[in-house]
Amino acid sequence: MSQATSYLPVRTDRTQLLQSLDALHEVDLIVIGGGASGLGVALDARLRGLSVLLLESNDFAGGTSSRATKLVHGGVRYLAQGNISLVREALHERRALLNNAPHLAQPLAFIMPAYRPWTLPFYGMGLKIYDALAGAASLGRTEWLGRAGTAQQLPGVNTTHLYGGVKYWDGQFDDARLALTLAKTAAAQGALMLNYCPVVEVLHQDGRVCGVRWQDALAPADAPRTGQVRARCVVNATGVWVDDVRRLDDAARGQQVQPMVAPSQGVHLVVDRRFLPSDHALLVPHTRDGRVLFAVPWLGHVILGTTDTPRQQIDREPHALAEEAAFILNESARVLAQAPKASDVLSVWVGLRPLVRPDAQADGATKTISREHTVRISPSGLVTVTGGKWTTYRSMAQDVLQHCMRADLLDALPACRTANFPLMGAPGAGAVGTSLAAMPGLQAYGTESLAVQALPGAEIELGLGLTESMVRYAVRHEYARCVEDVLARRHRMLFLNAAQAAQAAPAVSAILQAEIGSDGQLESFLALARQYGQVPV
Repeated sequence: MSQATSYLPVRTDRTQLLQSLDALHEVDLIVIGGGASGLGVALDARLRGLSVLLLESNDFAGGTSSRATKLVHGGVRYLAQGNISLVREALHERRALLNNAPHLAQPLAFIMPAYRPWTLPFYGMGLKIYDALAGAASLGRTEWLGRAGTAQQLPGVNTTHLYGGVKYWDGQFDDARLALTLAKTAAAQGALMLNYCPVVEVLHQDGRVCGVRWQDALAPADAPRTGQVRARCVVNATGVWVDDVRRLDDAARGQQVQPMVAPSQGVHLVVDRRFLPSDHALLVPHTRDGRVLFAVPWLGHVILGTTDTPRQQIDREPHALAEEAAFILNESARVLAQAPKASDVLSVWVGLRPLVRPDAQADGATKTISREHTVRISPSGLVTVTGGKWTTYRSMAQDVLQHCMRADLLDALPACRTANFPLMGAPGAGAVGTSLAAMPGLQAYGTESLAVQALPGAEIELGLGLTESMVRYAVRHEYARCVEDVLARRHRMLFLNAAQAAQAAPAVSAILQAEIGSDGQLESFLALARQYGQVPV
């Protein structure tokens, strides 16, 4: 990356966006789903010259893509499983992401504390292989630390029976802000991007997918707003909900879909930074039951997680199970000098991973189901992508378009440009962003920060670094339509401190009322904040 991006803020007035959608009759590519996969496909396709429409039923990153562990990583546990190709790809994609969005993704040092002497050489040698696989994309070399060095670099670690530690490098990011930035970057390049606009029908002609019917989810019940757009190629990138869209396709053909996703639930607990007052993350690669535990500094707080629990029900707002919260708290107590209790938890949030079933598999433990992404094309030409992880979103998008070309759903396209394409707000080469371990603030906007500060209310803080001007910017330039959009994804207050988000919600609602004539579903948000603030027991 050689230069700072010079984008002007994109206006996201919903009335104008819907007018553009009403006037749109045909495009080259329709993307269904505004999470990591869909946004990556939309940007890649637009940069190659295709006309692109993206439709998201909820908010951008409203599902799994805002509930990651906030890590940009090659996957140490995948290395332990021998999945070398996945690790190598992810390590190189990690570097591309950090280069293209340094205001949202940055290097992060991890330390594995060792409480048994044999674990030091065992994990250390494995992480040296991790370094070697990264090659020129390495973020720093693995180091062995003694007991004193581990305690110094990881204040808050439990030093009882501590032998030392292994320090290695990966990255972290702000997932929802990255998703939003991808949407804004694609829009700045000419793609039409709409949230709260679900696809209600997949259109067919002569047995082939030819477009979609959409519906405005925010239109009054007594005045529904729908329309249809034709396209040569339709990509289903709806994460854990891909089977719902596949059913729309198969129903039109009189077929019955076989599910391809086995959802896995990952729970995260957020606590105060005093439990781990460090800019380094802590990793336990093998808990007593064989799982992985992270303690990650993020936006002035610490994320503890995560779990890997098979779930059959796919909820928009999944709930943590009592045993999941107990696992995280119990394992944290073994490695932190000050053990967090349920009463110390500031926010609880849950993401559903779209793990891909083998074709003939109906159920089973999710740890054995593929973490890699899968692209499938139905007999009618619907392209479905699911699985994978945030780190590899860019290469996943590239693979999707390759599949589309090989299936003659798209003509031959120019080479992919996203490997070296700075996203909106990215500062120039050599710029050093504020650490993502620091409290949230203007740093998340990068070069857009001056435009944010130019709006009314830049000096009025609503909590955790959120200002009135940021709320106005979220509405005018970042597609925000409700309180949840602002406090969960434009700013991350809900994910950091649910009680503080509830306190800030009325002020955010008042600004939304002034900006768009709506209270932004205030009562619904307050109920959601209560859920996030309650640890199941």
